[in-house]
Amino acid sequence: MAVRTRFPPSPTGFLHIGGARTALFNWLYTRRHKGRMVLRIEDTDRERSTEESVQAIFEGLEWLTLDYDEGPYYQTRRMNRYAEVIRQLLDSGWAYRCYCTKEELEAMREQQRAEGIKTRYDGRCRERLQPEPGVDPVVRFKNPRDGCVVIDDLIRGRIVIGNNELDDLIIARSDGSPTYNLTVVVDDIDMEISHVIRGDDHINNTPRQINIIKALEAPLPVYAHVPMILGPDGKRMSKRHGAVSVTEYREQGFLPHAVLNYLARLGWSHGDDELFSVEQLVNLFDIDAVHRNPAVFDPEKLLWVNYEHIKAMPVGELKEHARFHFEKAGIDIDAQPHWREIIDVNRERSKTLVELVDRSRFFCQDVLDYDPEAMKKHVRGNAGDILLRLRDRFSELEPWAANAIHAQVHAVAGEFDVGLGKVAQPIRVAVTGAAVSPPIDETLAILGREKTVERLERLLEHLKTDPAQASATQPRGS
Repeated sequence: MAVRTRFPPSPTGFLHIGGARTALFNWLYTRRHKGRMVLRIEDTDRERSTEESVQAIFEGLEWLTLDYDEGPYYQTRRMNRYAEVIRQLLDSGWAYRCYCTKEELEAMREQQRAEGIKTRYDGRCRERLQPEPGVDPVVRFKNPRDGCVVIDDLIRGRIVIGNNELDDLIIARSDGSPTYNLTVVVDDIDMEISHVIRGDDHINNTPRQINIIKALEAPLPVYAHVPMILGPDGKRMSKRHGAVSVTEYREQGFLPHAVLNYLARLGWSHGDDELFSVEQLVNLFDIDAVHRNPAVFDPEKLLWVNYEHIKAMPVGELKEHARFHFEKAGIDIDAQPHWREIIDVNRERSKTLVELVDRSRFFCQDVLDYDPEAMKKHVRGNAGDILLRLRDRFSELEPWAANAIHAQVHAVAGEFDVGLGKVAQPIRVAVTGAAVSPPIDETLAILGREKTVERLERLLEHLKTDPAQASATQPRGS
């Protein structure tokens, strides 16, 4: 059959990480089998659904680069169709009006609890023909009482559920509005969905939906119920485990392809491989290789995957992904003549794009704040004299290249009879404001002669005007 899948989020909040994985599995399966994926907005919960949430879903999917082939369809725009199907089920005898009051239903449940049996609707209105004056009825589906529902789940295998375990579920509320199980069935039929790939929290709905589909004499889709995601503590993934919104991961500096890579590995595997491009995932993924057990979300593993993708990505492409964070930091990365070298020298030290931008900041900004601890630890003793000598040497240095800079740093260390760190660290504080940077020769080569000399002079001036620092370092000349 032609593969047609759907991703049907409810716009009652952000696109969470579990929903993103479900979208990814649908997308990968669809692309692998050259099918079509439908985006359906299940917005019938009018009190909780918001346009802001709809936009958050769109933004999350766009950032993850998970495109869809049809839609978005909105359930609130299909109410006439749902009403039509409800009438069809009533007319065919597969549904009936239930006039039971809340008090009657509660008394029924109390009796069932007292008898130690499962609480569920007992079907007392199944054959009722006369309406109850003053009561707006709900509509219930007349579930078969005999036989069983068989689900050949692509992940969980064969599941058999007796119809005697199911009650007559409500398919229309007393105000006429359709319920979830009815709308989903109608949508899946009308949209010709061939494969329903969704979280296993829906598995209790599946036999009920199958019976409605059979009553409507429509073809059944193939089901695949994806196990839930657990936090590191073994409990269901939630806010207490950290970010659960897809957009939060963007804010934290994760690459979308790294998130996709990690989500794909949450419950699916291909040998012992850990790192995949999107193209590899499309070629390798199949739903029957998804594991039946819940997956455990490991934030450290996600960071590692992100780090590996940052290291491997072409520099130009990495710049485009980091642009969002450069702009948030007030940096026009395109205006930096050595942006390629800036990004390249920092990528192997950055687990996230936020770290990449933070490490690149001193290259791009003119005003530096000196870290007090770095100043106290590294700009002391004869550091002023060392910086003076370096300033003079660097001002005359030709060519301005990493190997030549390296030679000068070594020469000054020998001249002052100190270890290399006693020279490199004061330079580092002068040009970065802190005690950590890429190798000092690479850093200065990228920064350029003019900025390097200027920053050395700026620190020397600072030493003259800061009494506390002046007592620790006393350069003999200027």
